[in-house]
Amino acid sequence: MSSDADIQEHDTGAPLAGRSVIVTRAADQARALTEPLEALGAEVLAFPVIATVEPPDWDPADQAIGQLGQYHWIVLTSANAVRCFFKRLEHHGLDAEAVAEPSFAVVGSATAKALRAYGIEPHLIPADFSAEGLIAEFEELGLGEGSHVLIPRAIEARELLPDTLRSWGATVDVAPVYQTVPGEPGPGVLERLRDEAVDAATFTSPSTFRNFRAMLQTAELDADATLRGMVLASIGPVTSEAIRASGHEVAVEPEKSTVKELAAALGAYYAAVDGGAR
Repeated sequence: MSSDADIQEHDTGAPLAGRSVIVTRAADQARALTEPLEALGAEVLAFPVIATVEPPDWDPADQAIGQLGQYHWIVLTSANAVRCFFKRLEHHGLDAEAVAEPSFAVVGSATAKALRAYGIEPHLIPADFSAEGLIAEFEELGLGEGSHVLIPRAIEARELLPDTLRSWGATVDVAPVYQTVPGEPGPGVLERLRDEAVDAATFTSPSTFRNFRAMLQTAELDADATLRGMVLASIGPVTSEAIRASGHEVAVEPEKSTVKELAAALGAYYAAVDGGAR
C-alpha cells in the first residue's frame, strides 16, 4: 500500500500518482483501461485473468450464419462478441455486406466502436450500458412476436436478455462465438499481492472478479484477505453484484459503464481520500 509520504506527494492533476492498480482485463483488451489509468498517474499491474478462445462447438453460430437473412436484429453485448462473430463470418467467406439487412443493437460505446471498425453503424445503443438498458429500449420499440433476434456471445453469459425477449414472443437464437479461460498474471504481481503492496484492483465483468479470486486461491494466497486489503473498483452494477455476493465491498463504480469512466471514478475516489488526508 502507499505510505502517508506517498499520499502527500500526489499531484492533484494525477490523482493516482503513487498508487498501484491491477488491471484484470484480457491482454488484448487491457490497453483501453491501462492508458487512462496511467494518464492519471497510476502504476498499472497487468493481471489478465481471462483469455478469449474459440467455443468448443461452432454449430449454433454456423447455423445462424447460414440463415442471416431471417433475423431482424443482431445483438452484440461486448467487443469480443463483435470481433469473434465477424471473424467467423470471414471464415465462411462473408463480410459486412452479409449482415446488411438486420439491425444491430450493442450494449455500449466500446461495443459500438468495435462494430464501426467493420463499417457498420449500430441502430441501437441504450443510454444504460447493460442488458437491462437494451431490454428497456426493445420494450419501447415493441419488439415481440414475429421478431427474430440473433445474439452472438460468450458461452457463459447472463440469460436475462434472451429470456426476456422470448417471454415477449420473439424468436431468439443464442450463438456462442467465444469462451473465456483463465489467463496468466504479469511477472511479480503475485509477489506484490503477497507483500500487500497493491492499492486497488479493477474489474470489468463478473468473470474477471471470479477468475481473479480463483487465481489467488490457486497461488495459495488468502483470497478474501487479499481482496479486503485493496480498493475494489467495478465497471458497473452487474460486476458489483458479483463482488458483493462474495462478501466484499465495492468502493468505486462509475455512473456510466465504460473503462474510461472506471479510470476517472478511481481517480476521483483517491482524490477525495487524499484531500481528506491533508
